[in-house]
Amino acid sequence: MSFSELQLGEFIRIKHGFAFRGDFFREEGKYVILTPGHFFEAGGFRDRPDKDRFYVGDFPESFILPKRSLIIAMTEQGAGLLGSSALVPADDRYLHNQRIGLVRITEPDQLDDEYLYRLFNTRTVRAQINASASGTKVRHTAPERVYRVKVSIPPIDVQRKIASAIAQYDDLIENNRRRIALLEQAARLLYEEWFVRFRFPGHDHAKFINGLPEGWEQRKFGSILTLQRGFDLPSASRIDGDVPVYGSTGVLDHHNVSKVTVPTVITGRSGSLGQVCYADQPCWPLNTCLWVKEFKGVSPYFAYHLLKAMDLSRMNGGASVPTLDRKAVHRVDVVLPTSAVLSLFDEYVSKIFSGQKILNQQNEKLTQTRDLLLPRLMSGEVEV
Repeated sequence: MSFSELQLGEFIRIKHGFAFRGDFFREEGKYVILTPGHFFEAGGFRDRPDKDRFYVGDFPESFILPKRSLIIAMTEQGAGLLGSSALVPADDRYLHNQRIGLVRITEPDQLDDEYLYRLFNTRTVRAQINASASGTKVRHTAPERVYRVKVSIPPIDVQRKIASAIAQYDDLIENNRRRIALLEQAARLLYEEWFVRFRFPGHDHAKFINGLPEGWEQRKFGSILTLQRGFDLPSASRIDGDVPVYGSTGVLDHHNVSKVTVPTVITGRSGSLGQVCYADQPCWPLNTCLWVKEFKGVSPYFAYHLLKAMDLSRMNGGASVPTLDRKAVHRVDVVLPTSAVLSLFDEYVSKIFSGQKILNQQNEKLTQTRDLLLPRLMSGEVEV
């Protein structure tokens, strides 16, 4: 099988997005503003129903993206996102924002769009994009730099076969992601029903005093949970291992030493706010994070949903860099239920978290298999 050595600029063009005005952003609406946060680090579209921002102002219709449009992250909003590619999942829904590149193939008889999507997410291509990036705090790429990326591609009929083979793994992974999201939603709705609307088991017969069920209390956040700043760990000091390293957007890397025992809950402190993670294995939260050092009468399950419900992204105390002040969070008034209700909540939610863990483990295995197979297929080492 013959391969062609080329630069991506010979076969693609990248269009910049529109500069949507922030004063027209809303929490509800028809059109979702795409951001680098809609990409998974390894590639693929990240659905974020709880964090989407909608646009209600006027804009050129040409910036409404059709389904299956190929987009790439041109700005590294979170570590590992630069150059990540995704396919738009729906028509007449998503808007092409200025930090996103829309990829158009100029020679469709020589380069398959599904193959190109997966090609962008290979280590070879991503490494070249990262190597040519500019910026210090926030790194960027540009169409001209992406055009210079060198690739080796097989004939288009082979490209289509490779894309079809890998798509089977992607479909299984995406199906598991949807199931994980549904379980997440079920736990969130249960929390809201019990602890926001007060429709917990036995609420029909509960006596309410000053707006709270009898036995429930209004307490300061810091009286039930203690947030602690994370730890320094420069990239150069990390040694490959099984310990997740958490940044403000989630797991960024792995190390061979842990700093925190589990379970615990981690959220962003600096840079990106609002992401809340449940850690069920020893981990290392970076100094861009806050983690729950002490649980006083509540479980990690309850703490996770409490922090999610607080919408920490709205508690920005920084000027140029978004920053969450843990002392300010400690002063927030929260509702503490009775121990009996908390225990019943943990019983329900623990089953949901167990189901999510199984699905995540399945996806890890599928992803490892796909990522081992893809470069071998693309190099011709394994034939389709």
